[in-house]
Amino acid sequence: MNLGSEEMDFSTIVSEDRIKKAYEDGAFSRMPGFGKPLKSDDLSAVPQELRMAYRMMKNAGYSPEESVLRQEVLTIEDLIKKCQDDTELNQLKNQLSQKLFEYNKMISQRGVKTNSAFFKNYEHKIEQKLLSKK
Repeated sequence: MNLGSEEMDFSTIVSEDRIKKAYEDGAFSRMPGFGKPLKSDDLSAVPQELRMAYRMMKNAGYSPEESVLRQEVLTIEDLIKKCQDDTELNQLKNQLSQKLFEYNKMISQRGVKTNSAFFKNYEHKIEQKLLSKK
C-alpha cells in the first residue's frame, strides 16, 4: 500500500517540477489576465458544498435565474392543464406568455438558439392561433 503513496508523491513531484519549469520559461505570463486580480464572483448566498457545482453550471452557461424561470413555466403549464375557470385560464396563459418571453430573452442574450421542444411547441401554438384568425 505504501507503493501507491510513493507513486502519488512521485507524480506530484513531477507535476510540480513541470509547473515550475513552465513558470520559469514564462509560459504563464502570456495567459489572459496575467498579473491582474481574479474576478470575484459573489457566491456568499450559495452554500459552501454547492459552490463548485454552481460554478460548473455557470461556466457551462446555466444560471439559477434560468432554472427558476423554467420551473415557473412548467408550473404554469401544469396549472393550465388543470384549470376549469375561463378567467383564471386567461390569466395563466398571459403569465405563461410573459415567462416564456423572459426566458427566451435571457437565452437569446447568451447567444443560445432556443430550438428546444419547449419553444417549438409554443411556436406551433402561436402559429395555429394566428392562422385561425385569418
